[in-house]
Amino acid sequence: MPLVPVERADDDRLADYVRLRETSLRRSLESAQGLFIAEGEKVIRRAVEAGYRPRSFLLAPRWLDSLQDVLERWPDVPVHVVSEQLAEEVTGFHVHRGALASLHREQRHDVADLLARERLVVCEDVVDHTNVGALLRNAAGLGWDGVLLSPRAADPLYRRAVKVSMGAVFSLPWARLPDWHAAPAQLADAGFTTLALTLAPDAVDLAEVAADLARTPRKVAVLLGTEGAGLSERWSSQATTRVTIPMAAGIDSLNVAAAAAIACYVLGQGPRQSSSSSSSSRTRGETGQSSG
Repeated sequence: MPLVPVERADDDRLADYVRLRETSLRRSLESAQGLFIAEGEKVIRRAVEAGYRPRSFLLAPRWLDSLQDVLERWPDVPVHVVSEQLAEEVTGFHVHRGALASLHREQRHDVADLLARERLVVCEDVVDHTNVGALLRNAAGLGWDGVLLSPRAADPLYRRAVKVSMGAVFSLPWARLPDWHAAPAQLADAGFTTLALTLAPDAVDLAEVAADLARTPRKVAVLLGTEGAGLSERWSSQATTRVTIPMAAGIDSLNVAAAAAIACYVLGQGPRQSSSSSSSSRTRGETGQSSG
């Protein structure tokens, strides 16, 4: 493997890794170059094992041995060896895990792929990358089939989302909806019962919806809204059912990722449609009414 010691932060060979905390810059750069960044040994491994092709690696010397098997799979990919101080200077933060990789960006699934499945989480304008990463991890861990994102939702392949998802973004199918306005109708046309997580006074208790889905299995999509404001009136009003997670006095909502985890767990306990039943629901929080 080509080990390339680098000693200057302005070395052009490190261009993929500059100012990783500046979201607007990274969005432009990563889109233009067709790349994304993986941080940490486990996430790098999961990305490579999932078939994403590395462009380069940026490693502190202490990671060379533990990642040697990964590096040997790509003998022509440069390995930039830097001090941890230089890594911090280039990236703009302390890379406490000491390992980064730049990989070729791919869109592996489209909306049609997701609509053919049974249990989906659908995110409307969830703009925080940490929340998107957590949603993907929750959906994958609780056995859901995929995630659809509205056009303005955060990028699942942004470094922070990838890291928080612990690599779930590489294994769980996801796609971005091309049209926010038409999304509820598109889901309905594909046979989904859509459950809008909301604090609306007419919302049905999540447990009641789960019991109904257990009795009558069908395709389910849980709709989650943006941080703070929750779901838009359009998505909420066009859902099959508005659903809520009952809260104790003094607390009106949950973080969207926490709400999604509860909904996915409760709704996912019944059999699927293909075998017996499928379920999905919405929880307060950032799915329809949560304060991110």
